Amino acid sequence: MEIKRILFPTDISEGSAHAVPFVADLTKHYGAKLYIVHVMYDVARATGWYVPHISMDELYRDIASNAMKEIEKCCVEELRGYKDIEYTILKGVPHEEILKFAEENKIDMIIMGTHSRKGLDRVIFGSTAERVVRHAPCAVLTVGFPVQKKEKGQ
Repeated sequence: MEIKRILFPTDISEGSAHAVPFVADLTKHYGAKLYIVHVMYDVARATGWYVPHISMDELYRDIASNAMKEIEKCCVEELRGYKDIEYTILKGVPHEEILKFAEENKIDMIIMGTHSRKGLDRVIFGSTAERVVRHAPCAVLTVGFPVQKKEKGQ
């Protein structure tokens, strides 16, 4: 198996943080180029609401700037010294943008964290990871939260 390009889509959450060790190990093991991508959710496109573009454009610029700072430091420790990394901020519906990016960049593997949402949260927000797994043009490794076992007597 040849893996030359790995995509790590991150929402800069605790779920994504749990995937970082897998991203670092597999990227180094294969000597792959790593693409770290954050997708800003495009509220107007996703909901169909009209939102004044002047204020939204300014908001998205601010979000993109802060997101870039966060994704650049998300893997600093684990990928120290690794040079073949590209950081990208996209705007849209996360699963759509991730799949499009993977296709356009001929990604060989996607590694992403999951939130393990349940109930109404899952109905409202859906599952980006599930949609990516279902429609990805390549292998996908999902990393969930570690299960915390209850101690006896609880």
